[in-house]
Amino acid sequence: MEPRSGCPISAAVEVLGDRWTLLVLRDVIFGDRRYFRALLTGSVEGIASNILADRLVRLVEAGILTRGTAARGQRARYSLTEAGIRTLPVLYALGNWGLDWRPGTEELQIRQRMMRDAGPAFIEELMDELRVRHLDAPPKPYDGPGPLERLNAAYAAEQERRD
Repeated sequence: MEPRSGCPISAAVEVLGDRWTLLVLRDVIFGDRRYFRALLTGSVEGIASNILADRLVRLVEAGILTRGTAARGQRARYSLTEAGIRTLPVLYALGNWGLDWRPGTEELQIRQRMMRDAGPAFIEELMDELRVRHLDAPPKPYDGPGPLERLNAAYAAEQERRD
């Protein structure tokens, strides 16, 4: 994909600058949704199948995701590339802005609050865990649960508290 201009912000916006692309990445990163059906049914925003298919193709073409080859009758699995993993700080910054300036529900804000409270070291840990899951990097030892497990536990606890 050749950018329309030499401006790095413009080039990034061409790939990431629509609502659905960032939400697909959010669901791959935080929800570990790596198959079309899981991405389609797991989004609380209700993405249409044709839009999801288009965004997945765009993300693969941009080198942010890879699409595994699927044998007949099997589903293709999407994985983050290093470029895809490096979108996490962008999503983190957007989420922090959203916490400060937009209304939301505690249930859907809990992960962002936890990440913000944990700070930049947590984001680095999370990127390392994504490299293990998506790029087959060797795992790094944790004293206790990993970052995704901690995020999911906080989300589950908030859901349980609300029920």
